[in-house]
Amino acid sequence: MSEAQEKKTGDLTITIDRLICVGFGDCIEASPEAFEFDDEGIAVFCDSVDSVSKEELIAACQTCPVDAFTVLDSQGIQILP
Repeated sequence: MSEAQEKKTGDLTITIDRLICVGFGDCIEASPEAFEFDDEGIAVFCDSVDSVSKEELIAACQTCPVDAFTVLDSQGIQILP
């Protein structure tokens, strides 16, 4: 898998930096429908991520203590971190 995983869902573009993620799992705890661990213990997107609300996704990404998530809005403006 590449160093980053990107997903466009709704009007958000979310990138998980796999080199920064250390597997705390706060994002998974906040939104288990959006994120899960892969075989390496790194957060990845679930297949059901598109059914998760924008607010829940942003909140889950905000929980990351190492800022492994970058979130852009529909205009490409960075919301997080």
